[in-house]
Amino acid sequence: MIETRLLNYFLAIAREENMTKAANTLHISQPALSKQMTDLEKQLGTKLFIRGNKNTKLTEDGALFRSRAQEIIKLIEKTEADISSEATDISGDIYLGCGESHVMDYIVGIFETLHKEYPDVHFHIYSGNAESVLERLDKGLLDAGLLLGSLNNEKYDLKDLGLYDRFGLLMTNSCPLAQKEYITSEDLQNLPILMPQQSITSSKSLDEFVQALFQMKHTINVVGTYNLLYNAIFMVEHNIGSAICIEGLVDTNSRNNLVFKPLLPEVRLNSYIVTKRYQSFSKAMKLFLDRL
Repeated sequence: MIETRLLNYFLAIAREENMTKAANTLHISQPALSKQMTDLEKQLGTKLFIRGNKNTKLTEDGALFRSRAQEIIKLIEKTEADISSEATDISGDIYLGCGESHVMDYIVGIFETLHKEYPDVHFHIYSGNAESVLERLDKGLLDAGLLLGSLNNEKYDLKDLGLYDRFGLLMTNSCPLAQKEYITSEDLQNLPILMPQQSITSSKSLDEFVQALFQMKHTINVVGTYNLLYNAIFMVEHNIGSAICIEGLVDTNSRNNLVFKPLLPEVRLNSYIVTKRYQSFSKAMKLFLDRL
């Protein structure tokens, strides 16, 4: 079994890219550190480093091991914080993964209340698509995830927040559809479109409008996809395409060159807090779930 100490040694070398500099930060001798890493490579049965005269670079296996080592260290730190918080008043850390959703305003409102009542509770937000959030949830790096649409998987518990996000089309005000009150599937035929990846990978959870899009996909010009909207906004502003996205994520008052119009028939996805079934929570996380 690999000791946590060796993981920290390895990560220091990966960070400094120099054995001597890493040894100085760790307050051990360079020969001792080098031997520890040689022993670690023997234990793993693979080379982790390419040792040069001045720099120490990671091999392909070394880069993979760095990613795993970082996850292990974070999980250990999170576990230690959760356990230590159990012995005191409510304190500790809450780790939440989420996609882009205006429902986060509601979540952060709960964070605000908790922070005022319990200033030793700290909040950590990871932003990503559903796939990356669930991956980190499975690894124990997140306590919960905020996801759009239901999830049919027996290893998760879902809490329906009774809130939803509505989809529409984000476009420049020069787009021919900008003056319409609603956007229909027929309006999108042959229009350059940027599609959210969630509606491609999770189309079953979307309603009849998006199903209609996929049924006539040969007449839709999908010029690109995105997983988080912020950078896609620039693609819209540069007239690469109009983006199917969630209402309320772009302030069209401050970006007055952009217009958002909802889809018709209405496309909405309910919001769920997702946790691993049979998961144990810290006092802080239990309190957060109770407030939800």
